Amino acid sequence: MSEITPMMRQYLEIKADYPDTILFFRLGDFYEMFLDDAVKASRILGITLTSRNKNADGNEVPLCGIPYHSSAPYLAKLVEAGEKVAICEQVEDPKLVKGIVKREVVKVVTPGLVIDDASLSPKENNYLLALFTDGGRWGLSYLDLSTGEFRVTELADLQAAVAETACIAPREIILPAAFRDPAQAKALAAVTSDRTVTYFEEWVYDADYCKRLIGNQFNGATPATLGCDGLPFAVLAAGAVLHYLLETQKGQAPHVTSLTPYAQTEHLVLDESTRRNLELTATIADGKRKGSLLGLMDRTVTAMGGRKLRQWINYPLMDQKRIVERQDAVEALMRDPGVRTEIRALLSGVYDLERLNGRISLASASAKDLVALKGSLSRIPAIKEQVSLLGSGLLADLDGGIDPLEEIRDLIAAAIVEDPPFVLRDGGIIADGYDPELDELRSISREGKGFIARLEAQEKARTGISSLKIRYNKVFGYYIEVTKANVAMIPEDYIRRQTLANAERYVTPELKEYEEKVLGAEDRIREIEFSLFQKVREAAAAEGERIARSADRLATLDVLASLAELAHDRAYCRPEIHEGDELSITEGRHPVIEEIYATERFVPNDTLLDNGENQLVIITGPNMAGKSTFMRQVALITLMAQMGSFVPASQARIPLVDRIFTRVGASDNLARGQSTFMVEMMESAAILRGATPKSLVVLDEIGRGTSTFDGVSIAWAVAEFLHDNKLHAAKTLFATHYHELTELAVTRPGVKNFNIAVREWNDRIIFLRKIVPGGASHSYGIQVARLAGLPVEVIDRAKEILLNLEKGEYSEGGVPRISRGKKAQAPSPQLSLFAGDDDQIRQRLRDIEVSTLTPLEALNVLDQLKRML
Repeated sequence: MSEITPMMRQYLEIKADYPDTILFFRLGDFYEMFLDDAVKASRILGITLTSRNKNADGNEVPLCGIPYHSSAPYLAKLVEAGEKVAICEQVEDPKLVKGIVKREVVKVVTPGLVIDDASLSPKENNYLLALFTDGGRWGLSYLDLSTGEFRVTELADLQAAVAETACIAPREIILPAAFRDPAQAKALAAVTSDRTVTYFEEWVYDADYCKRLIGNQFNGATPATLGCDGLPFAVLAAGAVLHYLLETQKGQAPHVTSLTPYAQTEHLVLDESTRRNLELTATIADGKRKGSLLGLMDRTVTAMGGRKLRQWINYPLMDQKRIVERQDAVEALMRDPGVRTEIRALLSGVYDLERLNGRISLASASAKDLVALKGSLSRIPAIKEQVSLLGSGLLADLDGGIDPLEEIRDLIAAAIVEDPPFVLRDGGIIADGYDPELDELRSISREGKGFIARLEAQEKARTGISSLKIRYNKVFGYYIEVTKANVAMIPEDYIRRQTLANAERYVTPELKEYEEKVLGAEDRIREIEFSLFQKVREAAAAEGERIARSADRLATLDVLASLAELAHDRAYCRPEIHEGDELSITEGRHPVIEEIYATERFVPNDTLLDNGENQLVIITGPNMAGKSTFMRQVALITLMAQMGSFVPASQARIPLVDRIFTRVGASDNLARGQSTFMVEMMESAAILRGATPKSLVVLDEIGRGTSTFDGVSIAWAVAEFLHDNKLHAAKTLFATHYHELTELAVTRPGVKNFNIAVREWNDRIIFLRKIVPGGASHSYGIQVARLAGLPVEVIDRAKEILLNLEKGEYSEGGVPRISRGKKAQAPSPQLSLFAGDDDQIRQRLRDIEVSTLTPLEALNVLDQLKRML
């Protein structure tokens, strides 16, 4: 611009302090955006882009704006797009200021620090997460500003840090500035690629500074008193979060009242691959909640209950006592459907107390929020009464910890109208009878004409002047007009204001007092109402810790009632949790598949795993027969049991499992240069490194991404490792199409063979979905291909090739007939890759331990030998 206006200079000075944010610059009733901010915001929001200085050649300033009173949806859209927004308000009354009104940024809204409902999913947390490392251990801290949840932990290495970050699924991540370097950033690409990342310089991670921030936030507490002694990196990560909070919120968050340390050993550990493969909170196909375990289990009736259930699924317990306490509560609720139904009905009217508390604490709650708080608190006495009927244990603890907060409920009921307006400054918020001064002003405002008429009649009677009139104009305000003929009758307290040709105008102290009240009544009403509202909100904020405790207990009660409702409706059993090694499930079912295909009978299956004779189960059978479903259901039942939930089975004994690993299906990561086979091998490597005898491992097809011989070799070696290596000998379900692996049962005492039963009929197969002992003799791949709709000529040719391979047929040149069709020319001779069948048969016979074969295994071996002829 040829000449910068004072207002634009002010904008540029403020914008310089917030270069990576979109600045909402308050001008009257609008938030305006200029220059690059305007271009970016107009594109994201789909609003018109205009400009200032249109007549100045080449100096146009891009401009767009939104109404300040309806900015929430626009703000939500920008944050959803990953943008940060600085809210710059007028901090002076324009009526009282000459020149430019002072403006300041009052807060910065970022994807990880959202508190407005328009930008939040009700049943999902909105986390800001910070990581710090010295190259070895990692400190991790995360905060949900909307609820006040603040937790820290330390992790052994990068892999654990990435897995935990993926589990928490933050909206925004804070990292040291060193991670701006592409080489360093690559290590965290898996969790940062689609999230907003904020970088802090090294000084932010100074230990003394971080401890000081923690002390300021938690009333002088030290990391040691908060349970973080021995977690130096976690303390630095927590300090980064609190530093960011001060930078963006321009102050502390009073509702963040605790910093909770936790360790991975407290929970059943689930890596990112396992969470994805088991579809715990989202489906693999479309990332939707519906069709996941969470979608199946969530019958909660409150938003805070839904968030807690998600947390229970992500962090199953390793503490047998706590698991049993949850089971006892679920059982009590399940056995008393009347009480359960009443509790759920009462809870359904409870608003999201955690997020209401957050907004109240941060002084952003509306009058409607306070009314919602009052309505929720009003239901607590009835909820406590119902819970008290169910006995002791966890439910009794919850009952004792739920605080009705009667004084806050009664204060809001007395002060706030039942249906207040959305805009605080418009008035109409405070109830009649709460404040005498407000009531008087409202009376004056509502009955101005009536007051004047009454006063006029009163003055006529007092003076005896029947022609006396009370009038108003903008120059003199209210006045009493008396004709010249009646001046002698004027009382002493009348004060002359103006003389006219035929009349005199007067005022009285009473009229002057009324004028001051009535002329400023509306403005004064709004001021008083807002002041009273703030006092009520501050009173509620002062009880934030009590509100938070009650909210947490109500959320837990909601989850327990939800689990009881699910167990009752789906006929789940209570699993026995023990510290041994036997995992036994009778008539187990896949919880999600059973629900999705509710019109079909789900075929249940039994499972027995331990660290002895049933340590590694090899499962063979055709595709689509149900191998993957069976193995996933075992993992899900185990996880549900350690949540404290009942499980889909008629009976179950579940040992405390420290980790669940899964290697399922085929996927690649081309963005990171990883093929399907590479991903498979990396996941397999992680399992072999991390598995322990207390782990549960689910392997669905190892070695399928390479040649047959390579694949069989890798699969065999992996199975042997999981059996033979006592440090990693986990309870394992191993599904494979490599029938060679069934021979492991001959030489390994802890290996058992099972297969999915099928029936052949007219060259077609019928899936029975039943797990039976023994190995499968066929893969039935061609029959499955037929079901998938491959052309008939392809199916016929595949059968021909299969027959040739099984019989070992070769051309005259020694080439297997797989290489040519019925009309193809014979290829040039070359050495056969399939020679030496007689030697293979002899070697197979030598390896057989006849004395240990069961009759069924003997039949399988005989069938294999026959196919080798």
